[in-house]
Amino acid sequence: MDIKLAEIVPKEIMPGLHGKLIHTENMSLAFWDVEKGSIVPEHSHVNEQVMQVLEGKFEFTLNGVTKVYEPGELVVIGSYMPHSGKALTACKLMDVFSPTREEYK
Repeated sequence: MDIKLAEIVPKEIMPGLHGKLIHTENMSLAFWDVEKGSIVPEHSHVNEQVMQVLEGKFEFTLNGVTKVYEPGELVVIGSYMPHSGKALTACKLMDVFSPTREEYK
């Protein structure tokens, strides 16, 4: 499967979070453009997740611990771990989910 990100139409999953979503049999990838000040409310899910900051500064709370992540930094989010976030600047993020994030299809 060959994929060109430029050809994927972004979906606004939450206010200010525009994602280009790719799904395989066992995982989902999300390439996010996040508007400054956008908030991801606290939530959890069955999917294991890895988030990487590609551009900008993203404040992220995992299991009650808040840190600011910058380009080149990743965080691993275990299944059902509560997490939330806020874009301190305009951001580009990449998330990988396993298993596939069905509700993003």
